[in-house]
Amino acid sequence: MPRKILVTSALPYANGAIHLGHLVEYIQTDIWVRFQKMAGNECWYVCADDTHGTPIMLRAEKEGITPEQLIARVHGEHARDFSGFLVAFDNYHTTHSQETRDCANDIYLKLRAAGLIETRTIEQYFDPVKQLFLPDRFIKGECPKCNAKDQYGDNCEVCGAAYAPTDLINPYSAVSGAKPELRSSEHYFFKLSDPRCEAFLRQYTSRDNGVLQPEAANKMQEWLGAPGENKLTDWDISRDAPYFGFEIPDAPGKYFYVWLDAPIGYMGSFKNLCGKQGLDFDEFWKPDAQTELYHFIGKDILYFHALFWPAELAHAGYRTPTKIFAHGFLTVDGAKMSKSRGTFITAESFLSTGLNPEWLRYYYAAKLSASMEDIDLNLDDFVARVNSDLVGKYVNIASRSAGFIAKRFNGQLAPADENLPALKAIQDAAGRIGELYEAREFAKAMREIMLLTDAANQYVDSVKPWELAKQEGKEVELHAACSNALNLFRLLTVLLKPILPVVAGKVEKFMNIAPLAWSDSQSLLAAGHAINAYEHLMTRVDPKLIEKLVEANRESLAPAPEAQSPQRHAEHQQKEIKPEVAGNLCTIDDFMKVDLRIARIANAEHVEGADKLVRLTLDVGEEKTRNVFAGIKAAYDPAQLVGRLTVMVANLAPRKMKFGLSEGMVLAASDTDGKTPGIFLLAPDAGAQPGMRVK
Repeated sequence: MPRKILVTSALPYANGAIHLGHLVEYIQTDIWVRFQKMAGNECWYVCADDTHGTPIMLRAEKEGITPEQLIARVHGEHARDFSGFLVAFDNYHTTHSQETRDCANDIYLKLRAAGLIETRTIEQYFDPVKQLFLPDRFIKGECPKCNAKDQYGDNCEVCGAAYAPTDLINPYSAVSGAKPELRSSEHYFFKLSDPRCEAFLRQYTSRDNGVLQPEAANKMQEWLGAPGENKLTDWDISRDAPYFGFEIPDAPGKYFYVWLDAPIGYMGSFKNLCGKQGLDFDEFWKPDAQTELYHFIGKDILYFHALFWPAELAHAGYRTPTKIFAHGFLTVDGAKMSKSRGTFITAESFLSTGLNPEWLRYYYAAKLSASMEDIDLNLDDFVARVNSDLVGKYVNIASRSAGFIAKRFNGQLAPADENLPALKAIQDAAGRIGELYEAREFAKAMREIMLLTDAANQYVDSVKPWELAKQEGKEVELHAACSNALNLFRLLTVLLKPILPVVAGKVEKFMNIAPLAWSDSQSLLAAGHAINAYEHLMTRVDPKLIEKLVEANRESLAPAPEAQSPQRHAEHQQKEIKPEVAGNLCTIDDFMKVDLRIARIANAEHVEGADKLVRLTLDVGEEKTRNVFAGIKAAYDPAQLVGRLTVMVANLAPRKMKFGLSEGMVLAASDTDGKTPGIFLLAPDAGAQPGMRVK
């Protein structure tokens, strides 16, 4: 029986452009959904713009328009960019909708009836000029830990410290520049710490339950605490007027916090689709639903989706997600995306430069796995891989064969050789590759497909149709060779169609066939099947287009002076005076720029071909481990390093080496004058834990 599946991607915030980092998620989801539909499953893919909150309200005010006008415009821009990259939502809606409001009210009232909503009076900063309570990110001041200026109200970007806005020194409003005032207000809380929520979440997020990836499940257990230790805190779900959002039922002047109604937007978008398609909303959302629900999200919002969201659903009488798939971030050329380097690349600029979106879809697919690891967009590798794999290998099969069929055989195919090893290899591998698509192991699937493509090219190289065409009496061999090649090409197109939907559509037209389904990977075209004239399917990437892309983003997105804060208070517009430093001394600010962390060596191994290096896999208390190459081979046996603690520089720019990417540096001592030869890894006292900061 076909499966019934509902799929969502995280809702993009309606306050900025879609960039290539965002597209990692939407392309990953779209590939998975397209595979499900090719496999014959009923699969619905919905999303929406996340439209509420203070940033939306303030941006609209700054532009002199209403929030509704702003979100309508951004919705059009987002829809344009997603469509440009062939992300085929079944419904792309907005959270500012009646459907989402109805669902939010319903969930809230059911949670309140269950005794999981309570009110408390809290103190928070208030902007006396703008007459509004300030979110943490709209409060700035000096870091209470390192005294760095102009830091946000929740964490310091210089030393990494986390704190409350009230801890800031000399706080000011990032909106008006005024000194904020502490004022009391009644807020509404979802009692996430309630024993019922804790018990549910311990079971729901456990590794054994399989809803989360293993590394995500481990992180959940850290946030929950050990059995008998409840680390969960209640969640503030309300905001005071003025606020752009939904007013809480029976609470005039109080609004749902944007993160309360954002995931409910999944339900709102699907309910909107149900009205258009005649679908049964309850069939997908009732507690005992036999349908499947999958969320694709970035690892940065795992906390909201794996704790708050399922706890809300379960205690409001709805089904919980079947699985939550978290992915990593995108780096560009080994480093975090940066506006000043021109690597903060918008989706619109990619398309307007003339780059083919299917190039990026394939490149991402070749990098993506089921893990939460980050992926890197190496622009040189992007050019080389697309040109080699898609044009040099895949498209090349058709371009070397189709013309002979049209010119010499009236566009009709000869019988395919069902026993041809290259054909049988693709048919045999299709089931395995389908399993890789299902498991989101796209990179593994692409490796297998390219190996099959290599075998197909080896067949074409062996029969040499271009030479057969020059020889008299070789018509039968030429006809067979080209027909076999086109059957190989068709089967490979089936396997690549979730990645390359436009190319697949062109192939279907050229080969005169119905839209390809996954089951078509087991069939061959019949003798006498007529094909249409071949038209070129894909061009090579011109490196000059990449240069143009980087330059376009560098010019349009370079940060303005004063960190783009035009409304700063006068006292914060003065140039910061730095103390003079004599000789080789450094200031405390210089020292605090180096992020030293405790790291546990999870694995250590020799590096083949390297005389001095050991590959270290380091646990630094993050969701994923770090890979570091250390020149300590002469001093340490890798087997003896596993499990011990050391100190690493955690914010060192990644370095690409011929052996791989090194993501930090471990600290070691050595005698520079040679009196005490050797290398000595630094080690902390017992009790230190991975991730602790060294200061």
